[in-house]
Amino acid sequence: MKQLHRRVVVTGLGILSPIGNTVDDAWHSCIEGKSGITNIDIGLNDNPIKIGGRLKNFSPEDFLDSKEIRRIDPFIQYGIIAANQSIEHSGILESNTDLTRVGVNFGAGIGGIDTIEKNKILLEERGYKKVSPFFVPGSIVNMISGLVSIKHGFMGPNTSVVTACSTGNHCIGTAARSIACGEAEVMIAGGAEMASTPLSIAGFIAARALSMSSDPVTASRPWDRDRDGFVLSDGAGSIVLEDFDHAKARGANIYAEIIGFGTSSDAHHMTAPPDDGRGAALAMSNAIADAEIISSDIDYINAHGTSTPLGDVAETIALKSVFGENVPQISSTKSMTGHTLGAAGAIESIFCIKVINEGIIPPTINLENPDPLCDINYTPLTSINKEVNIAMNNSFGFGGTNSTLVFKKI
Repeated sequence: MKQLHRRVVVTGLGILSPIGNTVDDAWHSCIEGKSGITNIDIGLNDNPIKIGGRLKNFSPEDFLDSKEIRRIDPFIQYGIIAANQSIEHSGILESNTDLTRVGVNFGAGIGGIDTIEKNKILLEERGYKKVSPFFVPGSIVNMISGLVSIKHGFMGPNTSVVTACSTGNHCIGTAARSIACGEAEVMIAGGAEMASTPLSIAGFIAARALSMSSDPVTASRPWDRDRDGFVLSDGAGSIVLEDFDHAKARGANIYAEIIGFGTSSDAHHMTAPPDDGRGAALAMSNAIADAEIISSDIDYINAHGTSTPLGDVAETIALKSVFGENVPQISSTKSMTGHTLGAAGAIESIFCIKVINEGIIPPTINLENPDPLCDINYTPLTSINKEVNIAMNNSFGFGGTNSTLVFKKI
């Protein structure tokens, strides 16, 4: 095995989110503390969930061929569109890059549940002959990577990591390692999700994971004593990662360097974190060690911060165990976007990179009555100006899977 030694940098960004369908729009909404949660109707009888984070002013027909749209699940559409944004932003296609050295690592936490639900109804109501021949390829998680590679002729690594709500971080981290070990020069990495469907929402209701609030603007309230669960949202985030020397040689704009990636398992429970947050703490510690820095070097953390009663406390305890008395500035942008599941890590990595470049830390909105058990400065209500050289992004998922990324100004 080749040793990890090549520097990996970020040269392109792309996003679809409830607070904006471009990086600039999403970032401005983020620092202004605008909620992307609205009233929704999913057509489910006796459904107590009336709010969610949907894309706004968005039509896939503006980006994709109508035939392709019919063949693939919305989460795949979102992933392709965000990936194409980031590719265009990077300028990689205008360079002389060897496309056999360009790869894609794009995942989802759940995948094509919308397509699965609709084809199950067709099967039951009209028989097997009415099930689409594109049902399987149009719903599987790795099809974002596949179709992005096909469209652009990228012949490098073509993979997809699925780790529930930590998917985006895992895809970015493992893609960076593909470059670091010499397997690729460029990787397009990220996550996408469109799980706000009747079956998915019914499942999350049964798991008692969702907020039951009827007020869309204030429902997502990480670390607030009145929080009662996360708000389910849709979206996608994509990052172009590149070997530092390759990026410099082609004159690319470099937005940050990825210097650390840490993973761990809670080894505890299918859906609940351990009370002491030990798995989350281990992921953060592993990322810090991988970055070859010390904890006090971290200037900002975009926390997992989902607004769940157990998860927010466990992450608080984990942060204290890693950083002690020197906990850096922290916020949860999920207070504005809601929880985009497999897309969250990628979307929030983009926000970390924008924090590094703009020197503005986004707020945790709706944090009006802090939980006494969550007694860290979580940047309540309004953004602040602060120079940030190193930022950390946390993502944790069902199954006890944890991932942490560390980005540095360059």
